[in-house]
Amino acid sequence: MSIFVSMIKMETLHLLRDFRTMTVVLIMPLVLLLLFGFAISTEVNNINVVAVVDQHTDDTRQILEKFRVNSYFTFKGIVPLNEVEPMLRAGKIDAAVVLRYDGDRLCHQIIVDASNANTARTSTAYIEGVLNGNVEMPVITNTLYNPQLKSAYNFVPGIMGMIFILICAMMTSVSIVSEKESGTMDLLLVSPVRPRTIILGKIVPYFLLSCIILTLMLSLSYTVLGLPFSASVINVVWVTILYIVLALSLGLLISTLVSNQVTALLVSGVLFMLPVIMLSGMMFPIENMPVLLQWFSCIIPARWYISAMRTLMIQQLPASYIITEITILATMTMAVMILAIKKFNTKH
Repeated sequence: MSIFVSMIKMETLHLLRDFRTMTVVLIMPLVLLLLFGFAISTEVNNINVVAVVDQHTDDTRQILEKFRVNSYFTFKGIVPLNEVEPMLRAGKIDAAVVLRYDGDRLCHQIIVDASNANTARTSTAYIEGVLNGNVEMPVITNTLYNPQLKSAYNFVPGIMGMIFILICAMMTSVSIVSEKESGTMDLLLVSPVRPRTIILGKIVPYFLLSCIILTLMLSLSYTVLGLPFSASVINVVWVTILYIVLALSLGLLISTLVSNQVTALLVSGVLFMLPVIMLSGMMFPIENMPVLLQWFSCIIPARWYISAMRTLMIQQLPASYIITEITILATMTMAVMILAIKKFNTKH
């Protein structure tokens, strides 16, 4: 036990001496969380809109007033129809609403700049919401779990899934590979210390560091970003710890496959970053992907972790709703850990 504790102390001191790396590892998750929480947003605000009105009535005045007071729109006034297209081409407006009467019936037409398809779809939906609210029997919408449609609610689980898989896998793989490059790993292996003691001694400090990062990220999420807090945070913690162990195991496996630090960084960065961002559901819905990519995403751990975090952190549901995700993550952890230790013992 004293040898194991000494290994942990040695690796911890090595971490603390590298002040720049420690600073980046602790600050980067918080910066990314704030960046995605505030700066990067899928919400569309300040839509520049004009109106074309052929006949002013109480109904048209009521509609125009809704555009003026709605915080999602910047109402640019009433213009003739022939000026709409030049204003769209010049980028002065994003959309135009044409209000004309067909007999006694008020008809609506929406003209929108679709050079940015996502903005166009969202703008059209917002405008339709204003126009439909003018009918006698409006549709009542009840938005659950995220009534204000804050994009931070969607990004926080995704950022956590990306951060832990990158930091844990990168730092663990680079740490062990650096020992191999310097030759100290060979000295450790010919000593009476068992290989599993070496592995655990090098992994434990990174596990503790990941737990500190988890504490900081959850504190920021529940306070600054305003995610709903409940007793489910306990489930969030232990599921994340399982995910951290899986990420550390992946880092250990990479260290057995490469021979230098640069390769370890490239493999862990390219192998994990792009699939996590593109295929885990962090940015794009998995259901919208081709069937082949949907099947491929099943082997990406972040997919199951992000799905579990959204259920626990946003929907506030108990752990019984994520049995599938927990089972898959636990199976992946055991399989990767066994494979990594086996290859480590074989190579050394």
